[in-house]
Amino acid sequence: MKLIVGLGNPGRKYAANRHNIGFMAVDRIAADHGFTPWRAKFQGQIAEGRLGHEKVILLKPETFMNLSGQSVGEAMRFFKLDPQDVIVFHDELDLAPGKLRVKQGGGHAGHNGLRSMHAHVGPDFTRVRLGIGHPGRKELVSGYVLHDFAQSDRDWLDDLLRGISDGAAALAEGDGGRFMNAVALRTAPPRSSTTPKPERGPEPAPKPEAEPREPPRSALQKLVDRFR
Repeated sequence: MKLIVGLGNPGRKYAANRHNIGFMAVDRIAADHGFTPWRAKFQGQIAEGRLGHEKVILLKPETFMNLSGQSVGEAMRFFKLDPQDVIVFHDELDLAPGKLRVKQGGGHAGHNGLRSMHAHVGPDFTRVRLGIGHPGRKELVSGYVLHDFAQSDRDWLDDLLRGISDGAAALAEGDGGRFMNAVALRTAPPRSSTTPKPERGPEPAPKPEAEPREPPRSALQKLVDRFR
């Protein structure tokens, strides 16, 4: 069994925030793969289903971002899971918008949701880092992550979430490479290797054939012609 967690803040006020891209990812998986309706449990919302050969619990903690680990720890104890069975989707300032990376273990890099996970779960869970870009200055970060995605972000965001859903079974089965390939097919599809040939114009009209020319006549032939 796998526990797949999306990090975010509960409530309509935060639903479209950049900080809530983790919620968006698990919502998309639940909708596309026939999971049960969301229901309240473990200080959050859960949905159950299967991805490939794995039974999966999706979890959206409702403790607010900086207490996310409380909800995840409670779910892990109930299902008797290890940190290696947990996959967490979260926003990542240090990746360009639309980029994605999978990482096993590591630090929290100041992310409040990951900091709480470390406190309640330990560092050895899998992180799926979802790039949202950086506002440029540290003092702008809080307002940036708690602001809705811009309209201009909608296309790449939809491609990213579709790719996550496409590769979700591979992720649940532990194949991070195949998962990232599925995402890349949505976010950076390969270009066609064939170059269209330029259209040809109309064929030029054939030149008229020249009239056959008579061979030159000798002086004797010309003299004979005069007496005919």
